[in-house]
Amino acid sequence: MFSKLMRYPDLMDSIRALFLSALAERNITTSEKIEQEVREILYAEGKATDRENLHEYKGVLIDLYFSSFFSESEIENYINLARKQDRFKHLNRIVNMERATSTEIKRALKEFCDIPMGDLYISPNEAEGVRVALISHFISNQLPFIGVSKNYITIRDIDELVDNMFWNRRRPGKIGGKAAGMFLAYKILIPKLTEADSEIDRYVRMPESYYFSSGIFSDFLDYNNLEQFHSQKYKTREKIEGEYKNISELFKRSSFPPDTVEDFRKFLEKIGAHPLILRSSSFLEDNFGYAFSGKYDSYFVANQGDIQTRLNEFIWGLKQVHMSTFGPGPILYRRSHKLLDFDEKMSILVQKVVGRRFGDYFFPFVAGVGFSYSSYAWTSRIKKEEGLLRMVFGLGTRAVDRTGGDYARMVHLSHPLLRPEADAGQIMKYSQKIVDVLNLKTGELTPIPLASLLKEISHPDLYWAVSVNEDGHLSAPMFKGQPINAARTCLTFENLLSKTIFPSLVKKVLHQLQAAYGRPVDVEFAWDGDHLYILQCRSLAVSRDIAEVELPKDLPKEKIIFTNSQVVSGAVIPNIEYIVYVCPRSYGTLSAVDEKLGVGQVVSRLNRLLQDKRYALFGPGRWGSNDINLGVRVGYEDINHTLILGEVAFLKEGYTPEVSFGTHFFNDLVEAQITPIAIFPDDVDTVFKEAFLTESPNQLLLMATEFESYQSVVHVVHVPSVTEGQLLQVYQNNEEQEGIGFIG
Repeated sequence: MFSKLMRYPDLMDSIRALFLSALAERNITTSEKIEQEVREILYAEGKATDRENLHEYKGVLIDLYFSSFFSESEIENYINLARKQDRFKHLNRIVNMERATSTEIKRALKEFCDIPMGDLYISPNEAEGVRVALISHFISNQLPFIGVSKNYITIRDIDELVDNMFWNRRRPGKIGGKAAGMFLAYKILIPKLTEADSEIDRYVRMPESYYFSSGIFSDFLDYNNLEQFHSQKYKTREKIEGEYKNISELFKRSSFPPDTVEDFRKFLEKIGAHPLILRSSSFLEDNFGYAFSGKYDSYFVANQGDIQTRLNEFIWGLKQVHMSTFGPGPILYRRSHKLLDFDEKMSILVQKVVGRRFGDYFFPFVAGVGFSYSSYAWTSRIKKEEGLLRMVFGLGTRAVDRTGGDYARMVHLSHPLLRPEADAGQIMKYSQKIVDVLNLKTGELTPIPLASLLKEISHPDLYWAVSVNEDGHLSAPMFKGQPINAARTCLTFENLLSKTIFPSLVKKVLHQLQAAYGRPVDVEFAWDGDHLYILQCRSLAVSRDIAEVELPKDLPKEKIIFTNSQVVSGAVIPNIEYIVYVCPRSYGTLSAVDEKLGVGQVVSRLNRLLQDKRYALFGPGRWGSNDINLGVRVGYEDINHTLILGEVAFLKEGYTPEVSFGTHFFNDLVEAQITPIAIFPDDVDTVFKEAFLTESPNQLLLMATEFESYQSVVHVVHVPSVTEGQLLQVYQNNEEQEGIGFIG
C-alpha cells in the first residue's frame, strides 16, 4: 500500500484524510484515538511529541490500520478518489475560467477521466456544477435542455463525447440540438452510474456518431468572406427565396481552410468506407417547444472509393447541410416563432448509417419515428398515452416525409396489430410499396419499388416484415424458411409486431424518455440485427385537444358546410372570416407541372395577405406531399397562418388523405396550432357543400390581381359577405370522432 501512496507524494495528506474518514465511518478508530496512541508510542520511545513527529507517526499508524481492515481494491478506490478530487478541483477552476479555451478544458477533462472510475465518487453537489458548465460549453446552453441533461449526462460521458468531437482551432463551438438530444436519450436509457433496464441494455444502441461543431461553419464563412449571410435572416421573404437559389453555386466555389480539410481527411481515413449520414444539428434544432422538424437538410454520403473521392463527397455534403441554414423555410419558421434575433449556428452530426449491404444497396431492416403520446386515434380502444410508431422497411425517410402514393405502417403501441383497414385489399392498398435505399454505386438516396427490390436481393428478415395474399386472405408466414412469393407480398410487419420484443421494447424506451424529459417525446429509430438504434430524440409538440367538445344539435341543414368523421382532434375553431378553397377537380385538370407549382405560390401569397385574419384552408389530397399530383406542394412558411388545414378526398379522383401524424409536416401544424381536418365527400354520411365554396363570389383577384389564371382553381370566400355577417364555426369532437363546420 505504501508503494502505491508514494506514486502521489503531493496527495499523501489528502489520501490519509480519506483513509481516516473511512476508518471512523466503520467505527474502527478515530483521529483522536490515533493521536493518543501516537503520543503513547513517542513517550515509550523517548521521542518529542512535536508537530513533525506527531504527523509522521500518525500517518504510519493510519496506513497500518487501513491496510489491516480494507481490501486491496478498496485501498485503490480511496487513493483514486483523492486523485479525482485533486483533478476535479483543477477541472472546476478551468471550466469556469472566462477565457479558458476548449483545448484547455478538454485537457483538464481528460486528466480527470483518465483516473479509473471506481466505486467512490465526487460529491454530487460539486459534480453537478461542473457538469452544467461542461454541458454549456460543449453541448448546449439551452436552459430547458440543461435542466434535464444535468441529471443524466456525467462528466465521463462528456469526455466520451469530446473524444468524437471535431472543432475548428479558431472557432470551437458546440454540437447543436439534434446531436445533444440523441446523446442525452442514450444516456437516459443506458446510464453510467446506475443500473440500466436489462432489456434496454441488451437491445438499445446509439449509432457510431461524430460531432462537427458549429465553429467549423463559422470559420468557413469567415475564410470565404461570406459575412453578408449573417444578416440574411432580416431580408424580405422574396429576397431570401431569390438569393437562396444562387447560394449553391456560391458554396461550390467556396472552400474550407487547408487545416480543416486535412482534419476531414484524417477523419475519413479513421472510420473507413462505411456509408454516412450528415445530419443538421443547429443550436435551436430539437429544442424544447421548437423542433424545426425537417427545416434543415440531412445528406447521405456513400463514402466509397478512393480517399479523395470520399473527401470531395463529404465536403460537398457538409456544404449542403450548411446551406440549408439560409433557406426560406427555417428563417421564416424562426421569424414566426420570434427566434430571428437568436444567433443560430449550424453543427453537423455525422453518423454511420445503420443497416447492411445488399449488393449495391445499403439500408436497415426497419426505420421510423416513435411518439410516447399520440394525438391520432381512430377508435376508442386505442390508448393515446401508450404511444404510436410510424415505420417503414428500409431507410426512415419515408416515415418522416409525406410521400405520394405510398404509406408508412402506423402502429398503436397499446394494440400493435390493430389497423383501420377492413380487408386484405385495403391493407395492401395502404401499405408501403416503395423502399428508400442508399445506392452505393451512384451515391444517391434511391426509391425502389418493393417488388423490384425483392427480385434483386435476398433479405434474410422478410419473415418478420411481409404478409402474403393467398386467394384474398392476407397472412404472415408461419415459420422461417417458408418460401415467400414476392409478387403476392405486402409489408405489414405482423410477425415483427406479434412475435418479437420490438413493440414492447420501443414502448418501454419511449416511456422512460418521457419520464426523464417530463413531457412527451418524439424519437427517430432504426431496427436492424435485433438492435434498436436511437437516431434522434426531442420533446414532442402535442396538439392541445379540448377534452370535451359538444357538437351543436338540431342545426338547420342549410347552415352546415361540412362534416368529418376520421382522424378528428379535439378543437373548437370559432369565427372564421375567410375560406381558401383549392378545388380538387380543377387542380386535377392542370397538366403542366409549373401550373400545379403555381397553385402553391397562390396559396403562399394568400397566406401572407391573410396573416392577420382568421382563415381556413381546404384543398385536394395531401398538403405538402412530395408528389405534386396528389396534393399542393407547400411548406410550413406557406400555410403557417391558417387556423385549419383541410384535406378533401373525392374517392373517384383517387385522392386519399394519408394520416400525416409523425411527419415533419404534421409537427409544423401542431406547433403552429393548426387543426388538420380530413373530409371524404363521397362517404354517404358526410356533408360537404362544395357549391358554397365554388359559387360564392371569388375574392382572389381583389386580393392578388396577378393570379387571374387561377380563378377556376383557387377560391377565396369572404364568409360574412355571403352569410349576412355570420362566420364559419368549426367543432371537432375527439372522443366521438365527429366534426362539423357550420355558419352561425
